[in-house]
Amino acid sequence: MSFKRIDVPALVQMRAKQQVIIADIRDDASFETGHIDGSIQLGNHNLPDFMQSCSETDPIIVVCYHGISSQPVAGFLVEQGYSDVYSLDGGYTGWAAAHTNP
Repeated sequence: MSFKRIDVPALVQMRAKQQVIIADIRDDASFETGHIDGSIQLGNHNLPDFMQSCSETDPIIVVCYHGISSQPVAGFLVEQGYSDVYSLDGGYTGWAAAHTNP
C-alpha cells in the first residue's frame, strides 16, 4: 500500500465530511506566517509524539510548500503502518491560492 494524493478541492470536501489530521512539514517561520486551520506542524522534534497520538486508520494529510517534499513523508508514514495517508498536491501554496480573495 502507498500514500494517496489529494488536491485542494478534494481536501475541502473531505474536511466537510470527516475529521482529518493535517501535518504541515514546513519550517517554523513558514508555519507561523500561515497554515491550514487546525494543522499540526510536524518535524523531527515531535514525530514520535505525533505518531503515538494518531490511530493507524486516521486520515492524515501531509502538507509542504508545493506538494513535493510531503510525498516522502507520506510514504514514510505508510511504511510505519498508517493506512489512510495523503500528500496535498500544490502544498500550502496551492491551498493559500485557492483561499485568498482577489
